[in-house]
Amino acid sequence: MNVIKQFSSLLSTNALHNFQQIRNGNIWVNRWMIRDVKRRKMTVEYAPTRLRINTMRKNDVLPPELIEIADQEIAALPRDSALVRVKRRCVITSKPRSTLYRWRFSRIIFRDLADHNKLSGVQRAIW
Repeated sequence: MNVIKQFSSLLSTNALHNFQQIRNGNIWVNRWMIRDVKRRKMTVEYAPTRLRINTMRKNDVLPPELIEIADQEIAALPRDSALVRVKRRCVITSKPRSTLYRWRFSRIIFRDLADHNKLSGVQRAIW
């Protein structure tokens, strides 16, 4: 009974966060991957703000003065916070082209992992 109380107090104090696997900046493949990760973080941070301002910009009912203010606010946000600037890259090799969306692998890495039966649910085509 005493063990259960200790474990519940441990959970309530969020002391278990040290056991999560955290990937730091030293493990990324190259500088482009680091740049892309920074862009992804910034996109997540500014996404609600961008969404609100863009809906104001595209609204036809609002007066033009408010739309101009919304345009200025969008211009003031960092460029890297736009979703368009995020590039899909392979998480292993950081190749920017021919990345399979579902697995986030390049076609070469995907083929290698699939051939060695490292991907669950992937089969070779048989006909």
